[in-house]
Amino acid sequence: MFLSTKADPVRVAAFYRFRNLEDCGRWRAPLLEACRKGGVKGTILLAGEGVNGTIAGGRQGIADVLQLLRHICGLAEEDVKFSEAAEMPFHRMKVRLKKEIVTMGVVGLDPAANAGTYVEPADWNRLIADLDTVVVDTRNGYEVALGTFAGAVDPETASFSEFPAWAEENRERLTGRKVAMFCTGGIRCEKATAYLHSIGLRDVFHLKGGILKYLEEVPETESLWRGECFVFDERVSVGHGLGEGEAELCRACRRPLTAADRQSPHYRPSISCAYCHEERSEGDRARYAERHRQVGLAGKRGAKPHIGG
Repeated sequence: MFLSTKADPVRVAAFYRFRNLEDCGRWRAPLLEACRKGGVKGTILLAGEGVNGTIAGGRQGIADVLQLLRHICGLAEEDVKFSEAAEMPFHRMKVRLKKEIVTMGVVGLDPAANAGTYVEPADWNRLIADLDTVVVDTRNGYEVALGTFAGAVDPETASFSEFPAWAEENRERLTGRKVAMFCTGGIRCEKATAYLHSIGLRDVFHLKGGILKYLEEVPETESLWRGECFVFDERVSVGHGLGEGEAELCRACRRPLTAADRQSPHYRPSISCAYCHEERSEGDRARYAERHRQVGLAGKRGAKPHIGG
């Protein structure tokens, strides 16, 4: 098991690569073994269209897993976004076989061959400042609420599979203009550009490396990003320079909460927040309170972290 030290802090690697992978299932066991040996935790998704994942561990363990992924799918250095965490942000290691590495539900789409044009983080501000550009956030509503680019369109989707319907409804709005799309690490916006190409839109761009790469490379003084970026691990959010943000997770509904959200009278740590208070019953909240109590007791005993904590 990897233990973080000052000399070797927890390194987080987020990556994806669209590539046609025949018989992707044969790589599940080798990846699990490489992660076990290196003390690496997180999630890796394998599908016929490629690989997607976020893993955390020591420098050498992460390097060994990424080397195997280079062999499997040609993962390049530029396909990986690195950051650090104060402590291990995952409870276990999972390698899952999926129909899609990011679920859109459109049969026959090939992002490896038909995606839009990459835009480097250094060139992104110039593109989205162009009045002829429609900037579209391809993430879900709760992610957008935590932070987004100034002036970006929020499709108000609850899941990425809703994006095609939104694109069809807004085709006239997008036709004849530049469409610049972005997401957390680049995977959803890249697949979204392939979908827009499939319905006849051609002047389509996406942020290379996603928001994470932008926050890593673009100085805060020059940034057009507002707020924090939600991440799918125990850090909850990151800001400029990929430092851990101030958002916390509601353990009842899994929504990220800002400092202002936590001022709500409905906010009770690990039990409820303003977003889910009306969605849950008193019985639900009693169960969450008991779970929170058990997590606290386990912590006092020095027991293994509670997975639901």
